[in-house]
Amino acid sequence: MQKSVIYQDILQQGEERGKKQEALQLIMRLLTRRFAAIEPEIEQQIRTLSITQLEDLAEALLDFSSHSDLVNYLENISLAQPNQED
Repeated sequence: MQKSVIYQDILQQGEERGKKQEALQLIMRLLTRRFAAIEPEIEQQIRTLSITQLEDLAEALLDFSSHSDLVNYLENISLAQPNQED
């Protein structure tokens, strides 16, 4: 059963969801530490990002010096790739 295509697909989907959840948790912790409270609208925008976009955000947030840097970053992502989700 472990060699079946369906099993492997389900396993991969679960791993991707777990990876995304871990990335979300870490990014939200880092942003909260840097900027205190994060508005629910901003958090919702972050939750819609793909895994790749979350990884890019994790790197970019190291350079953020203000909350507006985060807002601008998210606006640029939504303009560049309006309907991308993993």
